[in-house]
Amino acid sequence: MSHESTKTKSSMSGSISAFDSHHPPSAQIIETCVHCGFCLPVCPTYALWNQEMDSPRGRIYLMKMASEGKTPISPQWVSHFDACLGCMACMTACPSGVDYGKLIEATRAQIERKHERSAAEKFYRRVIFSIFTNPGRLRLMRWPLLAYQRTGVQALLRRSGALRLLPKRLRVMESLLPDLPRSESIMEITPAQGVSRRRVGLLLGCVQREFFPQVNAATARVLAAEGCEVIAPREQPCCGALLVHAGEEQAALALARRTIDAFEDADVETIVTNAAGCGSNLKEYVYLLRDDPDYADRAKKFAAKCKDITEILFDLEPRAHRNPLQLRVAFHDSCHLQHAQNVRLQPRALLAQIPGLELLEISEPAICCGSAGIYNLVQPDAAEALGDRKAQFIAPLNADVVVTGNPGCILQLQSSLARLGSKLPVLHSIQLLDASIRGQSIHSRAK
Repeated sequence: MSHESTKTKSSMSGSISAFDSHHPPSAQIIETCVHCGFCLPVCPTYALWNQEMDSPRGRIYLMKMASEGKTPISPQWVSHFDACLGCMACMTACPSGVDYGKLIEATRAQIERKHERSAAEKFYRRVIFSIFTNPGRLRLMRWPLLAYQRTGVQALLRRSGALRLLPKRLRVMESLLPDLPRSESIMEITPAQGVSRRRVGLLLGCVQREFFPQVNAATARVLAAEGCEVIAPREQPCCGALLVHAGEEQAALALARRTIDAFEDADVETIVTNAAGCGSNLKEYVYLLRDDPDYADRAKKFAAKCKDITEILFDLEPRAHRNPLQLRVAFHDSCHLQHAQNVRLQPRALLAQIPGLELLEISEPAICCGSAGIYNLVQPDAAEALGDRKAQFIAPLNADVVVTGNPGCILQLQSSLARLGSKLPVLHSIQLLDASIRGQSIHSRAK
């Protein structure tokens, strides 16, 4: 059903709302905000520009004005929401418990229904979503990208400066390319080592599956070493996280239903994620599918099973021996792990189990690195500024490696450190735990 032309009366003033009737931003949540300003120091865009309308409380005020019919959904109004990273740092900082995540996602869904983007913008977004939410298309991209990297063409173009002739967004996309590793497939069933303690499902992801297969392989190995039978359903699709965060509601819901179907058939006790954005999205399926009579109850059961890899390992008594890793490790909190899932202690506790490892904290841990789903592709200037800010805090730590819990953060930090002239490797935290259990070394590169 289309909601394009539907108008609703504002519950606050009786005037005509700029929003349609399909899940507008909650008036109750809007009214919870007391505009105290605790969100300001942790908001990335406010830190960059010091503009009230580019802060969480400023955006909530804009939502309130639109809901009361005091402002239209104009290009200028939309620009403030497009600039939001959706990092949820404001939710961690908020003393009133304002659920900004639900507000921004509802607002973005309204924008995509009611605001007409330019033809170029619509085409660019369509290309991004058609590729990055489809593992099969990402797999097809591996071969030309491998050729681009292995033949030396990438190095030549970067040295020559020819890439400067590309449009900004294409330059950014090229700069974010990881050094593609060999493909590592995950067996549909990885048996537990020793007595099985748990049967778990593994979400393979999209970018994680094709650009970081070594992370999924490490995840399966560590889980198996700790006594878990690991099921990786072959038919699992994209989870829809990028679409949800960008307001593409109907496409996201379709993928959520397919994901639930895939893991119901697998019959697992726990569903494990190793990408923070995906994990936070899975845990919100119960809210996303609340209107669906066929999936509402199923989504509730599904979401209750979902855990980040660090959560499940933290809950299990360690079984596998940890070998020493003599490393100085800078830990970066991904936003959708620390803010959306409230997972901070667990990854640090797991890394602390590794003998010889020294954990280093990065300044401004609450502020986003600028990845934020597709943010660094659609808002490249702001994303680059945030990435550079984060890289400048990492550089003085004299770390051997940076670790985090999200593929988008890995890409963003690698690119940002490279602009600073650093070749410091950025890895997923599970890779260090896997290396320790297997007795392998992690080699740092020149900084």
